[in-house]
Amino acid sequence: MPPAKKATRKVPAKKTPKAAAKRRGVKKLSPQHKAAMAAGRVEARHVSAYLDALEANRPRRGRQRTAATIKKQLAQVRSELRDATAMRRLELVARRMELESELETKSTNGDLSQLRKDFVKYAAGYARRKGIPKQAFREAGVPAADIRAAGIK
Repeated sequence: MPPAKKATRKVPAKKTPKAAAKRRGVKKLSPQHKAAMAAGRVEARHVSAYLDALEANRPRRGRQRTAATIKKQLAQVRSELRDATAMRRLELVARRMELESELETKSTNGDLSQLRKDFVKYAAGYARRKGIPKQAFREAGVPAADIRAAGIK
């Protein structure tokens, strides 16, 4: 018995995005609206960067590792690498990569001054626009001095 014919469906002609937008009633954005959206993105980017940096530099429990101790451990791992077996070398290379990464983040995340300046500049507008109270910033870990400096009410 021959196979049954499959029903073919008509594919509608492609419509241009302009025509589709017209059908949906989408209107062009005014230059003022575009500028306001761009300003909102800038504010959000600066507030987010500062909050992320605060989270990364938040004090952790236990003994804190300094750049000097990390460098010391890195030197020890490198000296052990010279005469290590294949399996031990694998572990030491992984440890070396971990220590180098930690050392790099310690050196890059240490300076929050520029992020703080940008936060102070943009946070009040962001908070006002989004309706975020200052207590929410406090719970997120922002120091009270930074909230006052930003002028968040």
